[in-house]
Amino acid sequence: MRIMGDRREGGRLKPSQRWLGSGWIGTRSGKIISLVAVLVVAALGGAFAAVGPLQASPIGSEAATAVRTQPGTAFPVVAPASAQTVPVTGAKEVNPSAPVTVTAAGGTLDNVSLRSSTGQDVEGTLDTARSVWTSSGSLSFNARYTLSYTTLDGAGRTATATSTFATVSTANEADAAMYPLDGMNVGVAQPIQLTFSEPVKNKKAVEKAITITSSSGQAGAFHWYSDTVVRYRPEQYWAARSTITVKMDLFGVDLGNGQIGNFSKTNTVHIGDKRTAVADAQAHTFTAYINDKPVQTWPATLGDTRFPSAKGFLVLMEKQRKAHFVAASIGLKPGDPANYGELDVEYATRLTPSGEFIHQATDTAIPYLGNANVSHGCIGLGPDGASWVFNNMTTGDVVQILNTQGDFANFDDGFGDWNIPWAQYANA
Repeated sequence: MRIMGDRREGGRLKPSQRWLGSGWIGTRSGKIISLVAVLVVAALGGAFAAVGPLQASPIGSEAATAVRTQPGTAFPVVAPASAQTVPVTGAKEVNPSAPVTVTAAGGTLDNVSLRSSTGQDVEGTLDTARSVWTSSGSLSFNARYTLSYTTLDGAGRTATATSTFATVSTANEADAAMYPLDGMNVGVAQPIQLTFSEPVKNKKAVEKAITITSSSGQAGAFHWYSDTVVRYRPEQYWAARSTITVKMDLFGVDLGNGQIGNFSKTNTVHIGDKRTAVADAQAHTFTAYINDKPVQTWPATLGDTRFPSAKGFLVLMEKQRKAHFVAASIGLKPGDPANYGELDVEYATRLTPSGEFIHQATDTAIPYLGNANVSHGCIGLGPDGASWVFNNMTTGDVVQILNTQGDFANFDDGFGDWNIPWAQYANA
């Protein structure tokens, strides 16, 4: 029986033909064209699971491709590391006390540096995970900085970046001066005064940044006389022979209106013996005390009815062995009966910037000591009393003036802090 389509030679299949399902297919050099067979099998199976013979060598992980910067067909895909800086690049008026940070996401940090435009390096530290760098050194005012860093991701890729910013300008830099000066020896009535170069709006923030302690354990309170002047004193006089420590952490403190404090330092003030005095305008006397014990009482003359001495407590400010007084400085003009022109006095101890002193009475006033008030507001004493005050009392000691018709001295006319009731002083 002859099979249709059978091509035989001598009853055998030709070497160039093979039976494949429903027909014959030729081969070359006796080899099966396997591609067709594979496609047929895949079609019958409904999937390409049998394409094994077509697979090339395995595709490597992106981890082995350090130069890849965009996700591709490689697997697994490792996203590039990123970093965030504080302050952001281009920032201006940066507070120099605020720490500078670099925080990496999806990787770690390396080679972080922070340098000013003048070449000064700022130190910093990396956390244990090497993902956050934080500056540890202070910055300078009115300076430009460059922050450089390198990130390393899980694929071993590195990327280097820089960020620049500028700190608070000189126009927004605020300073302050303290009185008494550091290391100064003063009396028990001396308040601590800070005078700021710029108005202070954030007063509570400033108070919080200043810590004042006494070796005697005395606590005190701040009292703001203006936006630029604040003083601090205890309820009672400072304890004799105590030490006051004033720690001012004002660097970077926001005073308000963009003004930033530019310093931090600690000052000490030494308190001496308690030296006080009482001047009585009615009794025409001046009595001195040391540690609450009376030393001596001298006859005195105080301000007359036209120029009464200021009342209350006046703190001694400075001393001049010889002082030159000018009547015109208190508004007196030629022809005025009270005009004394110009004169020099001995042993002058200042009570107010406006011109009240304790001093040796002039020759014309000496006969009135202990009898009448003839001065222009000063406390006049004889040579012995005036020289004793000059030689034994000092800045920060206090005189209480009684029975005068004068008013309290202005807050900015010396240190009249002790004339303010404590409840009012501590809550202003």
